[in-house]
Amino acid sequence: MVQVTQPFVHHCLPIRDRNGHKGTFGKVHILAGSVGFTGAPALASEAAVRTGSGLVSLSVPQEIWPVLAVKCQEAMPSPVPPYPELLEKMNQSDSVLIGPGLGRSRATDVRTCHLVAQVTAPLVLDADGINAIGDHIDVLDSRDSPTILTPHDGEFARLGGVIGEDRMVAAAALAEELGCVVLLKGHETCITDGTDGYINPTGNPGMAVGGSGDVLAGMTAALLACRLPAYEAAACAVYLHGAAADRAAAVHGEYGMLPHDILPELGRMFAEHQ
Repeated sequence: MVQVTQPFVHHCLPIRDRNGHKGTFGKVHILAGSVGFTGAPALASEAAVRTGSGLVSLSVPQEIWPVLAVKCQEAMPSPVPPYPELLEKMNQSDSVLIGPGLGRSRATDVRTCHLVAQVTAPLVLDADGINAIGDHIDVLDSRDSPTILTPHDGEFARLGGVIGEDRMVAAAALAEELGCVVLLKGHETCITDGTDGYINPTGNPGMAVGGSGDVLAGMTAALLACRLPAYEAAACAVYLHGAAADRAAAVHGEYGMLPHDILPELGRMFAEHQ
């Protein structure tokens, strides 16, 4: 199986335009967070900024908006607006991320299903964004723009996937069925569009803590927003996420590293890329 490599990532990452501005490098809109889950939207939005997005808008429930207003310095948090306004804002973005810490309720799930069907921007579905469509998988049929799904094993099963001895074969089968790029998280994460597939060689057990997936989701959305093909955006995000985590583990140890420790290491890696 083909592994993601550093030269592949280096080749895929776009060169920053010296005449560019904040609108040049991708606008990401994130719908995330719920009471008790304020860390997920903060990590996802900071990861999107750290991965090069020029503008990151973050929609969170009114109840937690004051918390995110303090947590976020670069991203722009605001209370979730009425549905028509939310949809308009998402469709004006270069990519959309739905799911980190979103929580589950009937109203939230219904809104997510409608958004998946109606958002025209490239889309990343993570965590409860995935769970919300588990019983309504047909909403993906309405999508014409790229879609990346980032399930762990349990979420993969809720999407209808069946993991056998070969995780890549299982991921590819689901990707082909749904017409999406599937990023099946775990040791040696699998990234596939149903035809081609990559195995990721980076990462370590220190990443097995709440928040790591939120960082990856934000990174994926940022790379998608800079107009990388969905398959390349997912592969590059996974590789960089794991490589930055390996650096964080070298400093803090696998027991002591935090998802937040990945972000400065990611910045150093991008500095070396330039």
